[in-house]
Amino acid sequence: MELIDTHCHLDVSEFDPDRAEVLARTRAASVGALVIPGIAAASWEALLACCAAAPTEGPRLYPALGLHPFYLDGHRAADLGYLESLLAAHRLVAIGEIGLDRYVDGLDLDRQIWFFKRQLAIARAAGLPVILHVRKAHEEVLTSLRYEPVPAGGIVHAFNGSLEQGRRYLDLGFRLGFGGMLTFARSSRLRRLALELPLAAIVLETDAPDLTVASHRGERNSPEYLPEVLAALAELRELAPDTAAAQTTANACAVLRLN
Repeated sequence: MELIDTHCHLDVSEFDPDRAEVLARTRAASVGALVIPGIAAASWEALLACCAAAPTEGPRLYPALGLHPFYLDGHRAADLGYLESLLAAHRLVAIGEIGLDRYVDGLDLDRQIWFFKRQLAIARAAGLPVILHVRKAHEEVLTSLRYEPVPAGGIVHAFNGSLEQGRRYLDLGFRLGFGGMLTFARSSRLRRLALELPLAAIVLETDAPDLTVASHRGERNSPEYLPEVLAALAELRELAPDTAAAQTTANACAVLRLN
């Protein structure tokens, strides 16, 4: 039973003191691969170095690069050319984390859309999927994808839209990411989504160091906790954990074209 964490920020400073130990525990927890999405141009080189330096006996680390909407004030138009140059020099599994965020006050939506659409175009030209960050903006994102399609699809990270929106993403070739919030009994709406959506639509993630599981509430999240997300999904759907693991891993491999 090998799991894939489709969204883990292992490159950030929170993991600097013990990154190697975290990776060892993650491998022991049967997590065989992590996707490491980028958030800002200033951190892309360090992210690529983190992935390249991963020990061979640990989980495989797959880089993605993108301009996260939360860090909009730091993004520059020149970053798009920089992204294309790194894409030409490195094997990326996706463009991301990109998207739209209407939850955070003060983020210029028009400027977010400008960067988002240009990164969709980069992904389309490269034949790569995208990793989407979407908060209170699913309709705007779905509209953007209609006019700026990404044939390779992608993953909607930390999906929290409606069942109908989820199905529209599936029609566009996307998978939907579920993480630590699924382990909280109070997350009734999210848990219902994880039950009602097709299992073929779901991939697992941690978003470490954020959005930790219930058993580590208030602590740093870690990719080693991914089996707890799997257990919550399997219990909800009344599946054997191995069955849920096999399908979610296959889903991740298919959309990200992982070996």
